[in-house]
Amino acid sequence: MSSQENTFRRIDRTFAFIDLSGFTAYADEYGDEAGMTILEGFRNSVRLVAAKKGVRIAKWLGDGAMLVGVEAEQTVEAVIEMEGLIDLSQSPLPMRAGIASGPVLLIDGDDHVGRPVILASRLCDMAGPHQVLAPATMAMALMVNTAVRKIGEHSIMGFDEPFELVQLTSRDESLKR
Repeated sequence: MSSQENTFRRIDRTFAFIDLSGFTAYADEYGDEAGMTILEGFRNSVRLVAAKKGVRIAKWLGDGAMLVGVEAEQTVEAVIEMEGLIDLSQSPLPMRAGIASGPVLLIDGDDHVGRPVILASRLCDMAGPHQVLAPATMAMALMVNTAVRKIGEHSIMGFDEPFELVQLTSRDESLKR
């Protein structure tokens, strides 16, 4: 395929990578059927919230997913709601997530390439159970339903400069602590 057949353009989007912490060990210990039960509950929760918030599930990644949103606030709220819903379901496996926003190349209408995609993925890898990590630059006054806790500057593989990171939670959840 020649490069002239590919279509691309630069757009701003928000990306989230979400993941069930400890899924492989859980499935190894309790078996495939138990693992699939957890995975089905996770995917149902993600689908429900994504549809409600207008966030697209770009792809399933085994026990995780890549999400794409047009508005940062809606994407953040969706991820926080997903994490809360999975907790409410009393899943034995907590969710973790990384979120980042910015300009990327949109290729052939469905593939996103750029720094924010990589950053969101790396932040998910860094996150602990129940953590939603994002660059501090994403903490906006518009995020009325989201509480922000600064966690400091961190170096991230593949990026020259460190990032000031925050942990995002539901404002309701932050009031309980």
